[in-house]
Amino acid sequence: MKTITKLVIATLFISSYWFAGNTIAGEYYGKQKVVYHINYDNPKKQAGALRNIQNHINAVGAENLDLKVVLHGNGLALLLEPDSLEKLSKFKNANANQDMTAKVSNLKDQGVDFQVCNNTVKGRKVDIETDLYDVEAEDIVPSGVAEVAKLQAEGYAYIKP
Repeated sequence: MKTITKLVIATLFISSYWFAGNTIAGEYYGKQKVVYHINYDNPKKQAGALRNIQNHINAVGAENLDLKVVLHGNGLALLLEPDSLEKLSKFKNANANQDMTAKVSNLKDQGVDFQVCNNTVKGRKVDIETDLYDVEAEDIVPSGVAEVAKLQAEGYAYIKP
């Protein structure tokens, strides 16, 4: 019985320390508006970018963060379904495997917006319904680079991981 009591107390202590740490970090960093810019198709770099985004959320707190990821050019490979690679010859990689899509879904569940360049969609003949993972019409922006510039003008900090 003493062991169970000690475990409960230790768990409560650790939990309160963790929650207090997150509160302090959120107060330290304050509210942030950030745009992450991805225009490369290297799967390791893209996975690293998603890790950076998760670390950013962990440090600041999702409630203190307005975070957008803008994808254009080769960056669409992050959301490109592997089955679509063969028909879309302008892409070298299709990185929307099970591991990557789980990370994207987790980030979306935490409030991260993924925005996709319409110029790339049209220029590379991408069908958003069949070729891209979890992209809706409202996720499409007219131009990826123009969107990044617009967001920066609105006060978003720019990060290119």
